[in-house]
Amino acid sequence: MKIINNKILLISGLSLLSIFSSCESDYLEKDPTESASELLITSSLDNLNIALNGMHRNMYYRQNSSQGQNGATGVMIYMDVMGEDLVFPSTGNNWFVSTLRWLDNTNATSSGLFYPYDFYYGQIRIANIILKATPNVTGDQVLKDKVMGEAYAFRAYCYFMLTQIYAKRYVAGTSNSQPGVPLRLDDSFNPIPRSSIEEVYTSVNSDLQKSFSLLSGKARSNKSHFNAEVVKGLMARVALVQGKYANAATYAKEARQGFGLMTNTQYKSGFNDYSNSEWIWGYKPIETTSDFFGNFMAYMSRNYNSTQIRQAPKVVNNLLYSQFPTTDVRTQVIAPTGVHTSLTLSNSYSKYPYTSQKFLSVNATGTVDNNTSLGDIPFMRAAEMYLIEAEALAKDAREPESKIVFNEFTKNRNPLYVGTTKSGSAYIDEILTSRRLELWGEGFRFLDLKRLNLPLDRTGANHVSAVTNNLSMVPAGDKRWTWLIPQAEINASQGLVVQNEL
Repeated sequence: MKIINNKILLISGLSLLSIFSSCESDYLEKDPTESASELLITSSLDNLNIALNGMHRNMYYRQNSSQGQNGATGVMIYMDVMGEDLVFPSTGNNWFVSTLRWLDNTNATSSGLFYPYDFYYGQIRIANIILKATPNVTGDQVLKDKVMGEAYAFRAYCYFMLTQIYAKRYVAGTSNSQPGVPLRLDDSFNPIPRSSIEEVYTSVNSDLQKSFSLLSGKARSNKSHFNAEVVKGLMARVALVQGKYANAATYAKEARQGFGLMTNTQYKSGFNDYSNSEWIWGYKPIETTSDFFGNFMAYMSRNYNSTQIRQAPKVVNNLLYSQFPTTDVRTQVIAPTGVHTSLTLSNSYSKYPYTSQKFLSVNATGTVDNNTSLGDIPFMRAAEMYLIEAEALAKDAREPESKIVFNEFTKNRNPLYVGTTKSGSAYIDEILTSRRLELWGEGFRFLDLKRLNLPLDRTGANHVSAVTNNLSMVPAGDKRWTWLIPQAEINASQGLVVQNEL
């Protein structure tokens, strides 16, 4: 087995990102002990493919960061705890509490603020190396296309996330000339200024189109990798943010083809198996490379036996819960009493009302197990695409078409649903409320509030003031919606990177 442990500098020398990788069949079952230079990585198509596989592993495995900062999965948690729908009933052992209090995003020297910036630019750095080297190596053209197609998808995904977090919101119909993020499309290290938001989105869309062209008609090894459908899903997300609703609806519909909605029984099984028919893109941590207390399930599952889960289980906003009937399967993974009788949790687990068992950890055989923090991680599901399509069609003045999509989706989640009777803005609100419950815990809420220009409103719900530090409201458009640029980047940029409003 070939393994690479390559230290690659970030765009301005801010940090180091390790690439740990292996052949796909065994998901790195050995420790990465061999090292190779960038020259070795770029010397063959096989090595470039290994580097690409390392990028996928980086998405869920902690590199040079703190516990809980496990690639993109840690960012997913950030994006939900900064919203109003994921509730902390206690501080537990303080993981993610400063993020929940909106303290990290306003502190330019915070490690929490630095971590997403560091992670995504580290991935971009590797993608740029792959994209530069792959055309110049010999090898099977299909594999070359797949390696380049995935690298383009990674770069687009990372810039899309960076711009949503560290720049102001995209506003359709305007120039969007406000500062975005530094847009580096090569493997150089010289300091560069921030490109405009429009320039970044133009690059993101260009990369996605290139990725789709290269990956179309090509099979992937498993759901952890990009294929044409995943790329279409990313295109749908980007188009929705940009207010290009006709495109968003089309891309979302195309992305979900072949991915049927799960049954109600599957919905209640723990969101831990990426072989589920509905999952378009997801990751599968394995026992031999488990990060244990750092894994996604170590924070988001109801059953993992850790101090974090026992003391501070993840709770659903009770006001959100109350908007859905008990016949909706999405309410059936939430325990209003907090007891969770089906899990037989011991007395050491704190029982808070409205805790969720949407996510359940499993052991290596896939059996629900509170002694491990394993469990596959959803990054894109057909449900999201249904909801994007319904929202986009409604906002594109195609409400009858939208209702066909939304009713089909909702009937799956609630067999007694008879169809929406709402119209106009009330109907769009119904879609968005459904999206809140459906995607709870999957890393969307902060980003949705920002793109919709809505306030953070935790008032009247089951939030605990001692946990939130009395942060209950953040107005729409407040400067805090735009995370500061890490001070280390400002310092290293030789004055080229300008800080956001302090």
